[in-house]
Amino acid sequence: MNLSNLSIGVHKRKLKKRVGRGIGSGHGKTASRGMKGQYASAGAELPRPVFEGGQMQLFRKIPKRGFSHGSWDKSYHAVNVRDLNMFADGTVVDQALLDSSGLAKGPADGIRILGTGELTKKLTIRADHFTKSALEKIQKSGGVAERIPLAKRPVRNKMKPPRTD
Repeated sequence: MNLSNLSIGVHKRKLKKRVGRGIGSGHGKTASRGMKGQYASAGAELPRPVFEGGQMQLFRKIPKRGFSHGSWDKSYHAVNVRDLNMFADGTVVDQALLDSSGLAKGPADGIRILGTGELTKKLTIRADHFTKSALEKIQKSGGVAERIPLAKRPVRNKMKPPRTD
């Protein structure tokens, strides 16, 4: 190795382009923005991804039909009665236990117990919803089905105008 085959390599810190700092910088006067046009002035916004040069955007041309329940819909974990046989007799089965056992993993608004299969254990099950067949099978095996009550909606004072924060 000698001085002829040494290279600087990759610079760790690249200086940013300083525009509008005089004619000698090479980026003076118009500061690399050109003479005139939409983007020459300060405060000009670059086009959004859906902008098509003033042409009517595709998403505005396409007809809109239907609506989405996404803003208020709730997602529930579905657990079948046959899957609850893995727990020992007398166990209280709730959302935390189902999550740790892997039957109801991930984010959800609650648990629904479905009636597929047979239940052979006597369990106390706490869930948000039970189907009729699941309820019958739980009671037939001697277990208890406790429904978790829904959270109460806050009462709004109708005499007071709503906040506009």
